[in-house]
Amino acid sequence: MKRIILTGGGTAGHVTPNIALLPSLLDLNYDIHYIGSYDGIERKLIEDMNVPYYGISSGKLRRYFDIKNFTDPFKILKGCGQARKLLKQLKPDIVFSKGGFVSVPVVITSKMFHIPVIIHESDMTPGLANKLSIPSAEKVCCNFPETLTLLPSEKAVLTGSPIRQELLSGNRVEALNICGFTANKPVILVIGGSQGSVIINDAIRSILPELLKTFQVIHLCGQGKLDTSLSHLEDYVQFEYVKKELADFFALADICISRAGANAICELLALQKPNLLIPLSAAASRGDQILNAESFKNQGFSEVLHEDELAYTFLLPMIQKLYNNKNQYISAMEKSSQGNAISKIIDLIEKTTQTQKTKH
Repeated sequence: MKRIILTGGGTAGHVTPNIALLPSLLDLNYDIHYIGSYDGIERKLIEDMNVPYYGISSGKLRRYFDIKNFTDPFKILKGCGQARKLLKQLKPDIVFSKGGFVSVPVVITSKMFHIPVIIHESDMTPGLANKLSIPSAEKVCCNFPETLTLLPSEKAVLTGSPIRQELLSGNRVEALNICGFTANKPVILVIGGSQGSVIINDAIRSILPELLKTFQVIHLCGQGKLDTSLSHLEDYVQFEYVKKELADFFALADICISRAGANAICELLALQKPNLLIPLSAAASRGDQILNAESFKNQGFSEVLHEDELAYTFLLPMIQKLYNNKNQYISAMEKSSQGNAISKIIDLIEKTTQTQKTKH
């Protein structure tokens, strides 16, 4: 039996692509183990999948001054020691890393043991954790054509992002029943990221009177961000968060409005949903969502509005334009080479594992 260690954590975006690979890895008879942080979001997500989970010490390297910058290097060193012990114990054939700072000790220590590592970078520009890990990797998978130029050419592979397969099998009728919608009026799905977005919520709610003349709206607004004063509205439903219903909502949606996190937009691409992206501002992030959104716009998959353009005068016409031209966006997405990410990554894992066994 081949053994693989998956690693990555800190945010859901560093875990869900790993989860998307699990069914294919199990089909190929891989013995799967996961290394993450003691108490990050990845722990619960992975333990729910019945995969053996090992927590290690995890620090964060910051580009700005923080008192923790003096203590976190020691956490990282401790994590390296723990990763070393686990790798000696588990003796994996290969490591697949989705990034996040918890993955750095695992990747660097794997190199010491001559265990091949494949990294996946979701964003247009590699984050600091992956920058530190790339020298220790055999291959680096990426989502965007533009990223290929930022990676060592002998390591870079354009794969797209692994998408949870259950998202592809949603049920429109189920979604109509959940929302109490009619089948003969188009539907917009609004997703503000895993935490929701106050600025997107406010912008959508400000145009509801006009929007609901033409559309029905499913609004995923984030925990604690429901507006009960709007509960009486027809053709408008709001949820803090959904899990299994998301596939059904995607199946029902004609167009989507979303943040521009890498996993979110790759799901929209896989589902071929015309979309309006509203990226997190550079002030609230390292600017990766802005770059992600511009790439998708340049490829003809998306329209983009920045937070400072979210006025009534911009938002409503942009939504109408997106809906009126939806077939153009779908046609562009159908031609994309960023699909089939799971099969591309699994093929890479298989080839790398075979090559390693041949060496030994």
